[in-house]
Amino acid sequence: MSGWTDATPPDLADLERLARDGLASLPPEFAGPARAVALRVVELAPDHILDEMEIDDPYTLTGLYDGIPLTEKSVADQPHGPDTIWLFRRAILDEWVARGDIALGDLVVHVLVHELAHHFGWSDADIASIDEWWT
Repeated sequence: MSGWTDATPPDLADLERLARDGLASLPPEFAGPARAVALRVVELAPDHILDEMEIDDPYTLTGLYDGIPLTEKSVADQPHGPDTIWLFRRAILDEWVARGDIALGDLVVHVLVHELAHHFGWSDADIASIDEWWT
């Protein structure tokens, strides 16, 4: 068993670092608006989010955009807090293992960009139309 005895799974800080590296590599036209979104990396989606979305299995939700898309914002909106992208570590790791064909950093950035697309006002259908990953 040499080599695996000291191995540990990536922790919250590791996933956040991968996500922040992805944010740093965004093209300038997306990087500015992306900086206005808070990033939260937690183990699994909290129960209140799962209940609101009517999701029974927390391992099926890898990320979530929580906010008002830029295309819907108004000066009349009262902020309820910063727009936030949530990344759910255990669900991401579960998908990474199940896929077995993608680097973890690529998966983290892919989930992050998907949620960031919601911030820009794109629907899941819009995202799927240009990114076959989500179909």
